[in-house]
Amino acid sequence: MNDNTEDTPVGIEDLENAEGRWESKLLIITVMIFVPVFLALTSVRLVMTPALIQFEYNQPGFPPDPYGFTKEDRLYWSRIALDYLLNSEDISFLGDLEFANGAPVYNARELRHMLDVKNTVTSVLYIWYISLAALVLLGAWAWHSGRWVDFKIGLSRGGVLTMTLIGAILFFVLLSFGVLFVAFHNVFFQPGTWTFLFSDTLIRLFPERFWRDVFLIVGGLSFAGGFLLTMVFKNKKS
Repeated sequence: MNDNTEDTPVGIEDLENAEGRWESKLLIITVMIFVPVFLALTSVRLVMTPALIQFEYNQPGFPPDPYGFTKEDRLYWSRIALDYLLNSEDISFLGDLEFANGAPVYNARELRHMLDVKNTVTSVLYIWYISLAALVLLGAWAWHSGRWVDFKIGLSRGGVLTMTLIGAILFFVLLSFGVLFVAFHNVFFQPGTWTFLFSDTLIRLFPERFWRDVFLIVGGLSFAGGFLLTMVFKNKKS
């Protein structure tokens, strides 16, 4: 049998088109990955404010402190704890605190955990800045290279990915927050360093109800951000 088919040479234009498609796909995937990181960590930063603490302590049914802290006491000491997590002070910022009777506000185990939390928060904020910078740079490159549509597709798909991931997390929060809470701490902290007595200051200021609500608020804000991106950039052609 004779085969008269001749090989068709691949031209420069074909190679450029293939490269362009590859770059577009890479851009979309990269943006899609950065979006959930940025939205989740933006939500985390938004809740790290005195307003969130004020909101939580005023929620109906928020558990009172059985060891005597009033709401005003909780607001006072919790704001200092939040200040420590966001400032540049060392652990003595908390270690030097005393109650009116001269007893230390935090014991050694609590101080160690707060130092671990501060280091984690610092790392998380660096990742937040990096994700923001990455999205800005990718957007600028997409604009100047004629791939703005691909960038918006990445934002939209990133919104969908965010809603999917956050939806799963919120499901587990509502289904079994205790299990998720333990798993979360075991990922970020050494086992045994984050468990305390009910009489310890950290538990009195931040009971489990507080953290459950924080997870729900962070998840809700992240989900809303993902939904907004999806709606704004869905099916955009220009």
